[in-house]
Amino acid sequence: MEKKEHLIDVQPIRSKEQIEDMKWALKRHCSERDYILFLIGINTGLRVSDILKLKKEQIMKLKKKSGRKEFKIKEGKTKKERMINVTSIFDEIYSYAKSLDNEWLFPSRKGDKAISKIQAYRQLQKAGDFAGIESIGTHTMRKTFGYWFYKQTKDVAKLQGILNHSTPKITLTYIGINKEETDNVLDSFRL
Repeated sequence: MEKKEHLIDVQPIRSKEQIEDMKWALKRHCSERDYILFLIGINTGLRVSDILKLKKEQIMKLKKKSGRKEFKIKEGKTKKERMINVTSIFDEIYSYAKSLDNEWLFPSRKGDKAISKIQAYRQLQKAGDFAGIESIGTHTMRKTFGYWFYKQTKDVAKLQGILNHSTPKITLTYIGINKEETDNVLDSFRL
């Protein structure tokens, strides 16, 4: 199932309305757990494998901190440390985490572990079907974060650093900006 995601062209969600539709579908047809997973994914740019390693305690500790709500993780793929800022979504994450009786932030119903990447993928697919969004995968969250971060800041260097990419070109290609900008220019280009 996981390999299938690599066969489809997973894109960022480029419409705020579709992001809201996806949130609604996750809450209505999946679960609060899956909604929070999506919320963290689109607001931090973390890979799904790193999101699934999060523990309840990492969020609970933040309640005591005043000001910025952030914690440090070591990314699985790059092995680099990164500060994860969840200030803007903290209240929702904290409320969810407080309700858990499990050490994992995204607990599986099968034993004392987190859900798998495949299960996360299935839930995103299910919500995407209800929301009418095609080409959804686990990388959709990371790409959506990158797309909207770039749209709001136009700071490709900062985004490249957040996503740990080696060049700005890789970052722009990853979030689909090069193709979108080219398509937009070509839509009205005429000699």
